[in-house]
Amino acid sequence: MDNSGSLKHYSSRHRILLVGEGDFSFALCLAHSFGSGSGSSIVATSLDSYDTLISKYKRVKSNLKNLEKLGAAILHKIDATKMKFHTDLRMQKFDRIIFNFPHAGFHGKEDQPHLIKMHRNLVQGFFKNARDMLRPYGEIHVSHKTTGPFLHWNLKELASRHSLVLIECVEFKIDDYPGYKNKKGDGPRCDEPFRLGKCSTFKFVVSCHRWTESVMGQVYNCNGLPQIQVIPLQNPHSALQLLRTDFISNMQTGYMGAQLIRGMGNEFERIFDGYLADVKTMFGRTDYDYARVARENVWVGFGKYMSGAPGGTVNDFTPYLEALHNCSKLRLAWLERWERLKLSSQP
Repeated sequence: MDNSGSLKHYSSRHRILLVGEGDFSFALCLAHSFGSGSGSSIVATSLDSYDTLISKYKRVKSNLKNLEKLGAAILHKIDATKMKFHTDLRMQKFDRIIFNFPHAGFHGKEDQPHLIKMHRNLVQGFFKNARDMLRPYGEIHVSHKTTGPFLHWNLKELASRHSLVLIECVEFKIDDYPGYKNKKGDGPRCDEPFRLGKCSTFKFVVSCHRWTESVMGQVYNCNGLPQIQVIPLQNPHSALQLLRTDFISNMQTGYMGAQLIRGMGNEFERIFDGYLADVKTMFGRTDYDYARVARENVWVGFGKYMSGAPGGTVNDFTPYLEALHNCSKLRLAWLERWERLKLSSQP
């Protein structure tokens, strides 16, 4: 356990809302990891009433007492699909809203369409509420199975209905959360764990098209592009292939000049990995919406930066955006040369 005030994706500096807790062991795990008194940053909720919880889980009473000692706030009878209207929550905003393994109950086999629909309705209602309860740059985390019928829940599509975009999907390992006990939560074996298998934590943020469009208006301003002279060549078709090969070679040796991202290389590559992969694979294609993908990559990169730098600000992100701007200008210069060579190859 990390005693530095953080655990995996979560920090004592985050204001955290936990939704759909079972025996409250996940909440207690976080509170312990944050250190003495740091449980005050946590609001842990359950759909069940206190009395129902006591009848279901043998350790929940002890867990709740320990959470209270650590300063966490505890709320019962909180419906994830209506929580933003609850008296104790409607005025609160959070940095992280977490729903581990949402489930609408055991009402048949998991691959039956009616049950999948029930699960999807639950998650969609949660997204609809959680979206309005986030602080700026906040994230919604849903841990979920990623095999079999659970794939048909399609979390990404449900989130998009409420202007949420997926910024990261990371493997969920229960061993990363000491003391956490996942529970079935329903039926005669409600206090037993369910089989996890392959599962992941999906991280979503609120889409911000206006912000990205205003930023990308600067990033994709082509003024000041390096002037590239095109020398007539004997075989333009070979020249096109050579240009593409040269471009990819430059990409693989420091993204067309490591000086553009000096001092931030590893972090730049982490937050803009999608952009870096994209420019290599899509170079020279005409059936491709570069502007749209660029806007998406900037926003996803910003989300990744904020998730890795709790307490960071837009100003802290600016150097990375400027580096991306420079890389984008150089990329466009190469594409301009590509277009000129294509024109020169036409009869």
